[in-house]
Amino acid sequence: VLNFEQTEYFYVELLGMQVEWRPDEDNVYMTSGNDNLALHRVTEEPSGQQHLDHIGFIIAEIDQVDSWYDFLMGHEIEIFKQPQTHRDGARSFYCRDPDGNVVQMIFHPPLA
Repeated sequence: VLNFEQTEYFYVELLGMQVEWRPDEDNVYMTSGNDNLALHRVTEEPSGQQHLDHIGFIIAEIDQVDSWYDFLMGHEIEIFKQPQTHRDGARSFYCRDPDGNVVQMIFHPPLA
């Protein structure tokens, strides 16, 4: 990521992931208990590499989707798509982390 510190803050301080290992100042490995995420600092936009579509975080209860939306809005996080309920009973919204990656916060009945 280009915005290393801001992106780490987003995942650790706002989404509640924990730092599992920091081998140096340019790399950090985080966990939410079930999910793992690694951030690696870059100094220029990589070219020719695969681009991530989005990251999804499963939320345990449908009402928490709107609570997360309000919380992240309160921290001036860019919202990509407003909360909506899908035809399968899932409810989600999309935001962007400080490096521009799309993050989906989703309640999905089969997984919750």
